[in-house]
Amino acid sequence: MRVTLGGYVHLARMIDKCRAVLAGTEGEYIYPCPLDKRLMEFAGVTAEQFTEAVTASRTDEEMIAWFQRTATPRPQSEVDQWNRALLLRGPSSTDSQKRFDAYRDAVDPSRTDLTSWADLQDLEEGRDVPCRQAANSDRETY
Repeated sequence: MRVTLGGYVHLARMIDKCRAVLAGTEGEYIYPCPLDKRLMEFAGVTAEQFTEAVTASRTDEEMIAWFQRTATPRPQSEVDQWNRALLLRGPSSTDSQKRFDAYRDAVDPSRTDLTSWADLQDLEEGRDVPCRQAANSDRETY
């Protein structure tokens, strides 16, 4: 999720998840998930358009070119702000917080310092996640 491709975080992961769904190898991954939908909404593309483009492209470079041609044009500063907001995004409702806590507790219930979906994803997938302050004042909802 943190990898930037074509200027956007999460794009590389979304491409990979779409390819896995098309190949029938997605396992537990969900495409399009709520984070995929956020990126698509920001870019002004639909899941159908994105899936069609992934189906037609053979490389990440082809997908980057398609995404940059198709996405709503925005100044890089706006894309950077959106990227930051997505990486800091945490649960935005009581139900979402319950799902977040259940996922976290299944992996490591001691990590109550985590507040963002990106950190939880990293923890779930075995990447190092530094301890965070319990109250993250930088967290944004977007």
